[in-house]
Amino acid sequence: MIASITPYLPVIFAAAVAFCVVVYVLADGFDLGIGILFLIAPREADRDLMMASVEPVWDGNETWLVMGGTLLFAAFPAGYYVILPAFYLPIVFMLFALVFRGVAFEFRLQTTTFRWLWDLAFAGGSIVATLCQGFVLGGLIGGVNVGANGMYAGGAFDFLTILGLVCGVGLLGGYALLGAGWIIWKTDGSTQVFAREVAHAALILTAAMMFIVSAWSAWSTPEVAGRWFAWPNIAWLAPVPLLTALVLALTWRRIWTEPDVGTFIRALLVFFLGFGGLVVSLWPYVVPRHVTVWDGIGDPQTLLFIGVGIAIIIPIVLAYQAHAYWVFRGKAYHHDAYGGSESSAMFDRLGSAPAD
Repeated sequence: MIASITPYLPVIFAAAVAFCVVVYVLADGFDLGIGILFLIAPREADRDLMMASVEPVWDGNETWLVMGGTLLFAAFPAGYYVILPAFYLPIVFMLFALVFRGVAFEFRLQTTTFRWLWDLAFAGGSIVATLCQGFVLGGLIGGVNVGANGMYAGGAFDFLTILGLVCGVGLLGGYALLGAGWIIWKTDGSTQVFAREVAHAALILTAAMMFIVSAWSAWSTPEVAGRWFAWPNIAWLAPVPLLTALVLALTWRRIWTEPDVGTFIRALLVFFLGFGGLVVSLWPYVVPRHVTVWDGIGDPQTLLFIGVGIAIIIPIVLAYQAHAYWVFRGKAYHHDAYGGSESSAMFDRLGSAPAD
């Protein structure tokens, strides 16, 4: 049995890692986006409402980050021992920033005097985590310096590149767009108006950075340019950028006129299409231009053991998150009980207030 599936293991596990990364970006992206928008919200009540709308689901979103990293380590150790030293500093800073966000979720709820401090921690953690992800993405697109011995041959600060900064700024715009879409969907009144206004700026930033990164990749990497523009590839791949442009244009036109969930769904679609373009550009490398998924794959016996585990765990996590989103469906509402009665806040997140 093991021998029969061994040739397919690299593709299967590459797809599993990609799935975890996609789910993480789509799920955690909107609550990072809420943190990015947090300090520019015009009123304290808006920030309370933004926090309440995402608090029940944010921790489950980050499960996929852990799962993706674990799968990369177990399934592609050759990629892991190159990628980790190349991006050790941004990964560590990202994890610390995510910890600050998690602490801010709980402490902000219980304080009034120092709430401004936890506002800064929540927003700062979101921005730093997003920029760190951008530097990692830029480093992967630009290529990692690998020596003749197959080990990382660069320095600790090689991740600090212009391309990485552009990717970081693009992720700030993209996550802000996701966050604005979530707020439009989950709130009403002045908070929703704020989200619709800021969604335009986030959309412009996202579209501009996607264009710059795509042009930079095609111009600086002949292999990527050939993959996209050589015939007949261009006929097969042209729908990806065309669909992305169409979705961005539709989002721009309908931010004020469509049903509340529309902006959020289209923002998710923009990220999904962007990830598809990234996969086309980088496939089949786990370390771009150096280690393919076939070269970096782990031992088949280990992979079979891990495969059984993820076949059990992934459906459980998906079911848990689906249940959480269902329980806390509907609009979030704010009243004076925020910071006081936790049960009152839960009723608000469910979209209905307790009876008088």
